[in-house]
Amino acid sequence: MPLALRYFPQLINRYVLQRRVHYQFHIYICTMSIRIFVTGGTFDKEYNELNGQLHFQNTLIPELLKLGRSRLDIQVRTLMMVDSLEMNDTDRNIILDSAKRTPEKQIIITHGTDTMCDTARVLASANLDKTIVLTGAMIPIRFGSSDGLFNLGSALAYVQTLPPGVYIAMNGRYFNWDNVRKNRQTGYFEELD
Repeated sequence: MPLALRYFPQLINRYVLQRRVHYQFHIYICTMSIRIFVTGGTFDKEYNELNGQLHFQNTLIPELLKLGRSRLDIQVRTLMMVDSLEMNDTDRNIILDSAKRTPEKQIIITHGTDTMCDTARVLASANLDKTIVLTGAMIPIRFGSSDGLFNLGSALAYVQTLPPGVYIAMNGRYFNWDNVRKNRQTGYFEELD
């Protein structure tokens, strides 16, 4: 009997098994839900034309997901609408408790950029078996020239592909929570090393 015919059934079985595993993995990935927690920050600020100040109304996340034509299973929950400079330990504990309680293993947190690293540190200290990505914007979404939509899209990609841990997604990059800072002179996030 020719060698190819002798091993052909084994090759077919191995191929079918590989395809089945790939198919099951694909279904698992496509049906995982992503949780977005909204905390405020520049991302969701709006301009008050009467007094010239920035303020919060409602989150713009659902609008952005629609604009980006997202086909992902995403659950959005607003935890708070605060400027991150006004965020305190109680607020960070609310974020941490929400991350612990949600059944989703993939979490995005929209957050003000000034204290994003502080909140990432609190989340990382809990050692949750979840992928948590914090993101934000330097310019409010309503201004049109915002980096927010790009950062949100990047965060959605990273939360699906990175292993469990806490990350910050800004400027088209992701950073480990313990190796990042906001450079206040340039307005970009960068690695510490």
